[in-house]
Amino acid sequence: MFLFGISDGTGAVDPLILLFLALIVEAYAGQLSVLARIAGHPTSVIADFVNWFDHKLNRETRSQGDRAVRGAIAALVLVAASLIVGWCIAWLSRNFPFAWVLELILLVMLISQRGISTPVLMVGRALRDEGLEPARQKLSRLVKEAPEKMDEHSIVRAGIETLTIAFAERAVAPVFWYVLFGFPGLLTFVTVSQMAAEIGHKTERHKAFGFTAARLNDILLLIPAPLSGLFLVLASLFTPSANPIHAVRTMLKDAGNYRSLSKGWPLGAMAGALGFALGGPRKFTQATISEPWVGSGTAQVTHQDIRRALYLFAVACLINSAWAGALALIRMN
Repeated sequence: MFLFGISDGTGAVDPLILLFLALIVEAYAGQLSVLARIAGHPTSVIADFVNWFDHKLNRETRSQGDRAVRGAIAALVLVAASLIVGWCIAWLSRNFPFAWVLELILLVMLISQRGISTPVLMVGRALRDEGLEPARQKLSRLVKEAPEKMDEHSIVRAGIETLTIAFAERAVAPVFWYVLFGFPGLLTFVTVSQMAAEIGHKTERHKAFGFTAARLNDILLLIPAPLSGLFLVLASLFTPSANPIHAVRTMLKDAGNYRSLSKGWPLGAMAGALGFALGGPRKFTQATISEPWVGSGTAQVTHQDIRRALYLFAVACLINSAWAGALALIRMN
């Protein structure tokens, strides 16, 4: 792992051991929500900076070309800042006793396994026990669509899609970039991912200003996205009623049907493994957008299918943690 010249010092704990510990802690305790409420979540801080740049530089009176240039400058500034901050945190962790605790805490807050599975589980429970309206309210915290227009099947599909995409973007990709470049790599990916979430939309306001952020996000997911699909295929070998052969076939055949190829890889694997049809027509607040289906299974999914998806997700997270743990063991020997 390349750490930008950061050498192991007296306070150092091996970064891969920190990563493995963070994956274990987050899997059991979540993303330290109590601490996040007190001190603020790192992604919220990043989002505030992104929105500040959006407000200051993305004026509707400017041309699309001007807005694209300003968006590129904002993206480069934020990426540079994340590299510097990440390098400083990694350097502190390597050179001061117990400073590694700060890096561990940030890792737990920036990697999401239980952090996304629990809200999706709550959507399924609300749908089962309370009905459509409570489920829509819980789903509204997770998606940008319009849950008030969704029926049971649409709610379940949206929850499963959110879970699956988060596996690639918030579990596999952060681990991948941390293994390669340490905390600077992880923080840079999280920053780019947050930029894409805030401004990387093909709307009139953001299609130019957010172009660089969206493309950077696609580039940084080029390897982690197929890797997340592979982990889901492997997880289907250990998941009751899942079909690994269908998972591979659907991932290879339908990944390109989704509006983002990087997100299509894990969605194709999930849809094929469990016999779902994901994607399809999407209801947003102001319009319904017709999109191709990912998978040839059933779109009439129910709250029970959320549990099936969560089981597959949990096994895939174990596989994601296992390869990080294996690398840590190799480093120790």
